[in-house]
Amino acid sequence: MKLRDIAFLLLASVTTVRVWAQEEAPDSTAMIGIAIDEDMSAADDSLMYDMAEAQNQLDSMLTVWYQSHSQLMSATNDLVPDTLAMADTLIDGIADEVFINRLQALQSPILMNFNSQVKRFIELYVVKRREQVSRMLGLSRYYFPMFEEMLDANDLPLELKYLPIIESALNPRALSRVGASGLWQFMYYTGKRYGCEVTSYVDERRDPYKASLAAAKFLKELYAIYGDWHLAIAAYNCGPGNVRRAIARSGGKRDFWQIYYHLPRETRGYVPAFIAAAYAMNYASEHQIAPTPSILPPVADTVMVVKPLNLAQVSNVLNLSLDVIRELNPQYKHDIIPAIEGKKQYALRLPVEKTFSFVQQEDSVYAFNREKYFPDNKIVAVSEATFAGTIPANSVHFLYTVKEGDVPGAIASKFGVRLADLKYWNNMRRNIIRVGQKMHIYVPKAKADKYDGMATRAK
Repeated sequence: MKLRDIAFLLLASVTTVRVWAQEEAPDSTAMIGIAIDEDMSAADDSLMYDMAEAQNQLDSMLTVWYQSHSQLMSATNDLVPDTLAMADTLIDGIADEVFINRLQALQSPILMNFNSQVKRFIELYVVKRREQVSRMLGLSRYYFPMFEEMLDANDLPLELKYLPIIESALNPRALSRVGASGLWQFMYYTGKRYGCEVTSYVDERRDPYKASLAAAKFLKELYAIYGDWHLAIAAYNCGPGNVRRAIARSGGKRDFWQIYYHLPRETRGYVPAFIAAAYAMNYASEHQIAPTPSILPPVADTVMVVKPLNLAQVSNVLNLSLDVIRELNPQYKHDIIPAIEGKKQYALRLPVEKTFSFVQQEDSVYAFNREKYFPDNKIVAVSEATFAGTIPANSVHFLYTVKEGDVPGAIASKFGVRLADLKYWNNMRRNIIRVGQKMHIYVPKAKADKYDGMATRAK
């Protein structure tokens, strides 16, 4: 994702797109089971880098989402089998032919090759990060139908729904170090290019529906360029320019595994990670991984908001958890839906049974504490002072040391504080932090003991 916008800005600056002549593809059945192991000494360094990056990605992205649901998770732990003791044997005891047959059984237009790189990413998901896979399985029951709807509408392989597994770990608030945001990890200009509104109040890159529609359009364009799904998926990660250069450096080869060493190092692990994610989400039960329930409802629907509205107004009148409303509508940065009466409407997703309640009580929802939330029926201007700027009373001051893979949003969620507050306390204007940096964090005194193992109390 880091280079995507640069490449697409260059792509957009020309009036025509050159589509490379499609070479004759190798026999697909012959590709299954081929490992590019001829010189694993050369591959190991880049693969280890890829694995480390993937683990950091999973850890940091998942923390943002799940830390805020720790109470729910602890309440439902009894629903998830405790199989960690047997995890070490789950890969070593399985013959490669089993993985090959399982991947072939997926019957996808996207070749699900199996080789040593894919196997190591499968191990990452079903052994080393099985708890995260369990949680993503629970979330997938809500998100996957939405992804599939957008992919099907654009006549794309439904298996592309696994891309957000490696992009964001199904966390709509995921924010990368370089500013890519949302389930599909769009950079600012790419999101705007594909129809995602980004303002001080709204970031539709975090809207699961809008971002999925944008991703489908983007992937369709990439496939039109290459006519090969592995190359399109690689270009989704590093941008078409890098894939084009890799093809040129390889002498015109148009197979991912043949241009593997000419791609950026992080992209070499991207297609193997995608195949492994598809495997993990389809064969989790074979590895004794069960879904963890999430707070997202099984079915949701939308209502249109026609006047400025705060999510707290909806929560109070409909007697619906504010956390649930926020998780269904992560695109609203500050709980504010900035609709303009008679001019601009916004969608609000609610559990399906609550959409009827909203329609029946719509006037009461808008009227609830109206003057408190919208003085003179106006939206208060966004500023740091609006959403942050104080040290809470009766709080304990901690110093947290930034670790490899940390992102500001994940740190804020880990300590149960708002990102805007974290940035204020640390005089941050951007979401850039460095390993080893000390960050000031203030948590309620009643909860301070919970964080003693995660940070040091300031003296």
